[in-house]
Amino acid sequence: MKNIDKITIIKVIATTVGSSLSSILGVLYIPVKLLVVCNIADYITGLMAAPSRDDGKVSSYKSIRGIFKKIAMWILIVVGAVVDELLMYTTSPFGIQGEVSYLIAAAVAVWLSCNELISILENVKDIGIKIPKGLLPLVKNVAKKTEDSITEKIVKGDDQDDKDERN
Repeated sequence: MKNIDKITIIKVIATTVGSSLSSILGVLYIPVKLLVVCNIADYITGLMAAPSRDDGKVSSYKSIRGIFKKIAMWILIVVGAVVDELLMYTTSPFGIQGEVSYLIAAAVAVWLSCNELISILENVKDIGIKIPKGLLPLVKNVAKKTEDSITEKIVKGDDQDDKDERN
């Protein structure tokens, strides 16, 4: 009976934390959750693949460098969220309301997740496990499409505004 109580408590805590994060993050919840999973999997597979690489050993320097890269990824998401906030703040006085908040931050998180997936697949390949032939190109394509859609919405949107102002 005590095990059931402990399991129930763990479920309640997990549900509470998950629903609270979902409420706070909104559209960012799923991409952030996936990125956490990808960060952990990439780090673990990187450690597993280290013996199969050129120097053949796990390096504390490379490990710390990998952690710093992951921290930088999270900073990029914060930058995307700040840009989203600035866009919402500057457009709201003009009565312009965005349909989705944190769209840029979510796109950055999806793009980073794709890059982590590419790294995971490369690590698995270095370990000596065959990966399905089309999986790596598929993930690379999703990453490129995400990057292209961000670029198209932001950069080409600015170009269109410049054309509209000239006419």
